[in-house]
Amino acid sequence: MSKPFSDLGINEQLQQSLADLQISVPTDIQEKTIPVVLNQKEDVVALAKTGTGKTAAFGLPLLQLINTEDTSVQVVILAPTRELGHQIHANLLSFTSHSPAISIAAVCGGIPIKPQIERLKTATHIVVATPGRLVDLIKRGAINIKNLKYLVLDEADEMVSALKTDLDLIIKDIPKSRRTLLFTATMPGAIKQLVQNYMSKHVVHIEADMSTVGHQGIDHQYVVVEPIEKLEVLLHFLNTKEGERGIIFCKTKAAVNKLAKKLAINKFSSGAIHGSLSQGIRDRIMGQFREGFIDILVATDLAARGIDVKDISYVVNYHLPDTYEAYVHRSGRTARAGAKGLSLSVIQNEELEDIPEFENELGITFNEFKKADAQSIEENNGLLWARKIFKTKPNREVSEDFKAKVKTIFHHLTKEELVDKILANYLAQSATVHPKPEVSKKHKKK
Repeated sequence: MSKPFSDLGINEQLQQSLADLQISVPTDIQEKTIPVVLNQKEDVVALAKTGTGKTAAFGLPLLQLINTEDTSVQVVILAPTRELGHQIHANLLSFTSHSPAISIAAVCGGIPIKPQIERLKTATHIVVATPGRLVDLIKRGAINIKNLKYLVLDEADEMVSALKTDLDLIIKDIPKSRRTLLFTATMPGAIKQLVQNYMSKHVVHIEADMSTVGHQGIDHQYVVVEPIEKLEVLLHFLNTKEGERGIIFCKTKAAVNKLAKKLAINKFSSGAIHGSLSQGIRDRIMGQFREGFIDILVATDLAARGIDVKDISYVVNYHLPDTYEAYVHRSGRTARAGAKGLSLSVIQNEELEDIPEFENELGITFNEFKKADAQSIEENNGLLWARKIFKTKPNREVSEDFKAKVKTIFHHLTKEELVDKILANYLAQSATVHPKPEVSKKHKKK
């Protein structure tokens, strides 16, 4: 039985904000981390899968530890992407709805730096930043972190390369006496090295219930396809999920663009994000997805980091990721906050041998997804064709005379008869384009 937040030492103002957000029961990582951050002095390394409530695990105790009479920056939280940085910033603001004296700023890359410089001229207690932008601000003398008390590295395994480049410069600018809190979903060698290099010898190690929490509620499935049928199988699956929100992951930007174009052609409510798009476009697409104006997001791994959107019912791995860590981050986009979700991997025969390796490494079980049969695929293609017609805008340049002549041809048909004839014409054309295999005369039985 989980303890209430009051038993973990969280004050009344923060408890009131949590009540407003309808958060009453701490997650495993929150229950284990909050008392350590509040009551101990050591550095912390916390291992927890995505979607387990890590922001509140470090955010709540740090908010409580802020000295509001001290106007200097006391906490810096580093995140791998602007999307995640802004998500953390939004969460922290929601936690401080009853603590108005705490000032929090987000300074992330991808947007103009000047407004951020102006913002930092006012009293700021907590700064959420991406590593590169923080280094830029330090070099410009726009931020003073010489009195920093806490450094948080969130999703550290997703910003190892950025940290390697920038952390030395950041560390030089902050006191040796600060506490460092590192949160990660996986513990690769590069993270272990980072802990050794930048954190104290006496580190408190915390681990959430990795066997269940990170994958809780996620149904891991795979479907084996031939290359030629991959898109059609995906389109059939997406049609069964109409009205639900999901994310499709591709390995490359080119693959994201290609698939997004196919979805648009087939009139799916979708958008695409990858690293080559401008921050403005990425923000607009993410906003549309978050607000429910589009149902499907096609994304690369990096672009999708930090997506914390409720009610994502499925994730599709259109290409299997290269690392187990990437699979954890992808599948963790669904089944958040106690919900259920599906993580479907669309694979080819030669990738089937990878599935047991993912199972063993991550402690999960994959079930085989039943692929749609040829008839179902054919019918689905017909439905997609019908939807294209339904969503086609009328051509206003067609002359009234020509339109009248066409109407004359069809005028004696009922709606049902017209649909029957159009459908028969579609099926005849489809059979011409995709003929069914026939037995050759040489092999026919006599």
